This record gives sequence, C-alpha cells and structure tokens, in this order.
Amino acid sequence: MMVGLCVCQQVSAQYDVSFSHYFDMETSFNPAAAGRLDKLNFTAAFAMDLAGFQHNPQTVYASVDMPFYFLRSHHGGGVLLMNDKIGLFTHQRVEGQYALKQKLLGGVLAVGVQAGMISEKFDGTKLDVEEANDPAFPTSQVNGTGFDLSVGLRYTARSWYIGASAVHLNAPVVNLGSTNELSIDPTYYFATGCNIKLRNPFLTIKPSALFRTDGVAYRADVTGRLVYTHDDKMMYGGLAYSPTNSFTVLLGGKVHGVILGYSYEVYTSAINPGNGSHEFFVGYQLDIHLAKKGRNRHKSVRLL
Repeated sequence: MMVGLCVCQQVSAQYDVSFSHYFDMETSFNPAAAGRLDKLNFTAAFAMDLAGFQHNPQTVYASVDMPFYFLRSHHGGGVLLMNDKIGLFTHQRVEGQYALKQKLLGGVLAVGVQAGMISEKFDGTKLDVEEANDPAFPTSQVNGTGFDLSVGLRYTARSWYIGASAVHLNAPVVNLGSTNELSIDPTYYFATGCNIKLRNPFLTIKPSALFRTDGVAYRADVTGRLVYTHDDKMMYGGLAYSPTNSFTVLLGGKVHGVILGYSYEVYTSAINPGNGSHEFFVGYQLDIHLAKKGRNRHKSVRLL
C-alpha cells in the first residue's frame, strides 16, 4: 500500500489502499463495476502490510453489489465499507454506488457514480514529539468528516473488460481540529483483464492489470492466474508484479460455495522478505431473479 501521511498544518499524499485481489474487488476503485455479475456479489478482505513493524497498516474492506432491472434498463447498485488504520491515523469510508448499463458494439458499457463520506481520526495521545507544546501537532484525539465523490466507466465484451475511474474527484479536505487538515488528491485508475481458454477445458489463464496515479506517484500491478474449474469446484494460483514495488504470490479456491483467497507480497526494496504484506479475501455470490416483469407469466386457457 502506497500511503505516506504525517500531521502538520496541511497533509497531502497518495491515499488509497492497494489490494492484491483487485481483479475480484473492482468496486473498491470503480463504481461502474457495481452489478457486473448477474448475482448478488459480496466481497471482503483483510490486508496487513509491512508485517512485523509497529503501527503497520491494517485494512478491513467489505462490499456488496447487485444488478437490477428498472424502467426498461439494466442497472447496478452497491455499498462499500472500509476501515484503514496506519500509524496514528484511522481512515474510514462509507460509500454508495450506482451504475447504468447499456449494450454497445456487442458488449456492455457501464457508467458509474459513487458518493459517500470519509471519516478521519488522528490519535495525538500516542504522539511522541520533542516539543510537547508544538501547536502543529495535536496531543488529543482529533477527527473530521468530508464528502467524497467518484465516477467510472467499464466496458465488457465476451472474454475481456477494460475500465477507467476517477476516485476522490472532488478532492475532499477533512479538518482535523482547528489547526490541521488532511487533503485527499484525486486518484485515477485504469484496469483490464481477460480469460484465455486452454485446450484442457478445466483450465483458464486469467491475466489482469491495474494502473493508478494521483499525478505525482503511480503504481502498476500485472497479475496472471491459472484457474481450474470443474462442476462447482474452483482453485487458482498466480503471480503478480508491481514494478519498483513488489512480487506477490496468490492462492485460492472455492469451499462450499465461498471463494477464499490469500496473497503474500514481497517488497523489492531493502525490506526483509519476512516483513511483507498478507492479504485474505472472501467472496460469495448468490443467484437472483432478473427476469422482466411478466416474462414468465402463464394464463389459464379457460380465461382466454
């Protein structure tokens, strides 16, 4: 996760969390992915970065989304919750998502919007500074909230997809007490992925990529997974590479209808391999009825 924050009269840095399972968590960065499956889709993740370090980043994420049919159009809706703790900061987000889907050139184009609240808290009671009376550093717990807005596009064809989004588009500023504020810059995402069928009908290669930037820093992730599917069974293994950042190993499968995934990220910097990042993923999909009203209606011949 590329997050660097410090308390001063104004702080600004790349803000969002990086998830290794981004390919199954598209709604975490693109509201146009809401309702992308014809099912009620639940995802959750727990990420612990820089294992072994004190006050290391720890993130809990959960979301639910689903498609629905209304006014002769297909839509998607969802909600996401996130709690990200790094050092003395706690970032929390509660966001609602909506996507409008239209057929285009043999595929489906989705246009999405996301709106919600960001809550920030800084625990100054645990701050250790040389000058205890420095007004730039709060010595108590301070918190604040701000409105957050994001937009996105996603196009899906038979075996591939591409998406783009702008998160924190309104550049929210959250006041922490009377003398400090946290400034969140817009972040732009570009994602793509596809399915490559092999001669073995049970095996599929699923490459994907995610690029993001706030205009100053950037991160790119390229992932390849080999997926085995047969009846209701599914297992996968994969590798990911983030240039100048890390290598990641991914393993997962489906157990009693629940998708479980694990990844371990090893940094390519001087950080010890044992101080990498753990991530646990859980996914579950539930079939829902999307038939148009009256489509399957039957009449008795005695009433015709």
